[in-house]
Amino acid sequence: MTIPTVTLNDGTSFPELGFGTYKLDGPDGVDAVVSAIRAGYRLLDTAVNYGNEAEVGEAVRRSGLDRDDLIVTTKIPGRDHGYDEAIASARGSLERLGLDRIDVLLIHWPNPSVDRYLDTWRGMIRLREDGLARTIGVSNFTEPMLTRLVDETGVVPAVNQVELHPYFPQAALRAFHAAHGIRTESWSPLARRSELLAEPVIGDVAREVEVTPTQAVLRWHVQLGSTPIPKSATPARQRENADLFGFTLTDEQMDAISALERGRLWGGDPDTHEEM
Repeated sequence: MTIPTVTLNDGTSFPELGFGTYKLDGPDGVDAVVSAIRAGYRLLDTAVNYGNEAEVGEAVRRSGLDRDDLIVTTKIPGRDHGYDEAIASARGSLERLGLDRIDVLLIHWPNPSVDRYLDTWRGMIRLREDGLARTIGVSNFTEPMLTRLVDETGVVPAVNQVELHPYFPQAALRAFHAAHGIRTESWSPLARRSELLAEPVIGDVAREVEVTPTQAVLRWHVQLGSTPIPKSATPARQRENADLFGFTLTDEQMDAISALERGRLWGGDPDTHEEM
């Protein structure tokens, strides 16, 4: 199965669907990531704070694919904010991954009370210049935070990975991204630990299009112009999640799903929530 791509603001091809690896660790985690690669996923999302960079790197080697065919994302944690710290953090990630470059490097959380994300960003620009990171972006950044990065450095993040699902469609932020050439990426695209997939409107849309509720929601993300990164350790579910590109939702179906909006689910407001 081939997953279509879009072109980021730095010219990089970026899949319209990725694979999340949160809590996939140990030998079973390696097997799950290898299985996802075999199912067609080419964008693999990990982070220092997931504790599984080594497993993702091992899966890349075990996949048998050419290194350039895979896009590995990792993220700088709050404890590594700062110019020198960011560079050291990325080097540590490369060592754990066992790779010679990070394809997509993100700031995991802005942690505004610490107020070092701008220095972190400058360190990431240096990492890109040195060839250790190919694409640089952010995660959980607000419009004012993105504006500050651009105003201070002139470098626009290629990606902003944020909480995004039908309960929290982030229309205003997505519009800002679109206007500035920033690719939206959705974490927790299926609103984990919620009743989303049991919502009657999701079931109705899925029946109308003859797909599963999960596929209907993931297709909604794709048509919004965001790259969702669902996670599953089950090969059959991985294949189901990737089978999104043979059907289309109507504008009415898209609007019906978006009308489920209720707000953030887990209190992860980037202005107040911080992770180290």
